[in-house]
Amino acid sequence: MNTLSNANLVKPEQDEKTPEASQPEAPAPNFASTSVPRHLARGAVGFGLIAGAIALVPLVGPAALLAALPALIAFRGCPTCWMVGLAQTVSRSRLERRCVDGVCTIAKADGRRPNAEEARLDGP
Repeated sequence: MNTLSNANLVKPEQDEKTPEASQPEAPAPNFASTSVPRHLARGAVGFGLIAGAIALVPLVGPAALLAALPALIAFRGCPTCWMVGLAQTVSRSRLERRCVDGVCTIAKADGRRPNAEEARLDGP
């Protein structure tokens, strides 16, 4: 009797592109501010709230740590997020990412300040 065994079947080769590779990349998180002084002010508020919360623990107790929660809003996350945003804010005025037809390059910024619409989209 001549029967085919599943072990002897050869699967056809699949295309090299996988569904994951064909999907576009997600945009990188943006923690930058519209200006360096504004970003530094947010950092001063955030670090001040954290320092105040820690300093008040002996007087008020653990409830004083609730003052650190608004610091997370000022930092737009954690202190590391604030540092990343500082680097993005500083580099934004020097470098610019340009994407044309799916090809992205980094070039020197043209030196113009963002208009009101761009500043509104950028956030505080």
